[in-house]
Amino acid sequence: MVDLVSIVEQFRDTFIAKYKNRLLPSHLNALHAISRCRTPDSGELRVRCTECGQTEWRPLSCGHRSCPQCQNHEASKWLDRQQAKLLPVPYFMVTFTLPYQLRPLAWHFQEKVYAILFACIISTLKDFGLNPKHLGANMGMTAVLHTQTRRLDYHPHIHVIVPGGGIDKGRRQWKKVKGKYLFNEFALARVFRARFLEAVNNAGLKIPVGVPNEWVVDCAHVGNGLPALKYLSQYLYRGVITEKNIVSCREGQVTFRYTESKTGQACTRTLKGEDFLWLVLQHVLPRGFRRVRDYGFLHGNAKRILKLVQMILHVMLEPKPLRPRPVFKCPCCKAIMEITAFRRPAWLSG
Repeated sequence: MVDLVSIVEQFRDTFIAKYKNRLLPSHLNALHAISRCRTPDSGELRVRCTECGQTEWRPLSCGHRSCPQCQNHEASKWLDRQQAKLLPVPYFMVTFTLPYQLRPLAWHFQEKVYAILFACIISTLKDFGLNPKHLGANMGMTAVLHTQTRRLDYHPHIHVIVPGGGIDKGRRQWKKVKGKYLFNEFALARVFRARFLEAVNNAGLKIPVGVPNEWVVDCAHVGNGLPALKYLSQYLYRGVITEKNIVSCREGQVTFRYTESKTGQACTRTLKGEDFLWLVLQHVLPRGFRRVRDYGFLHGNAKRILKLVQMILHVMLEPKPLRPRPVFKCPCCKAIMEITAFRRPAWLSG
């Protein structure tokens, strides 16, 4: 396994020289954070063993959401929260994809286009759910923005996890989806396309020439929802690639492993080190932009409604203790080490 920090250190200068005209402040912030992760440049903690008294300084992680070494605890906590919301109903994952003609527009106006993407997708699904011909109820949804393919090319799309049912406010009852079918994919795509293009026009952005008439929406039954949530949690807080998938870094080239989506076969891709860094860093989101969002009765402000739905569906509401943070273990006796002091990085102290 090759760590990303060593790749950054080796190719940082050539990367910046080659891509300086395309780099945004968010890319440079991510680059600097990853390069100092788990080094004294991120700060250090002095820890002491509670059993044998061994003391040492431990470097901190950078905490950046695009760093593959960080945020595992945050991803686990998110998955715990989503599991607590699961219902005994069929689940669906609906994926909305932008055609490639619109990807340059999305890249140059990321905050605007991503916000439009979320708004149009959620309004489309809400209206389909409210339609009496489909479900006739208010649905709950969890939407996650991805900008990468498995080969790490730029490809913005949003996955939406949808429980198979909703709340009929007029009749004050729960309505469930029949069978393993949610909505017609082609009808979803037509409505989504029309709303997205209208919103882009209203935002004052120019629609490129050659946008296709037919867009792609995939609507798949995913069982009880947990496997889909686990899949999405992998890319929420730890960047777009795990270090175990970086196979090698030699002779100026980096090779990484990925799984081909259509065949399920393991494949590799090799490219220059500076190009690999761009492949990874181009997916860093604008500062403060939320990749994952909950809607309807799954929203954070709808806890009372969700609990009512869980009671109606006879969900056992067992309180779970908060997931504890990982602790430092003593290298000598493996006992827990306690934090006794903190040392700021030198670049902040000056």
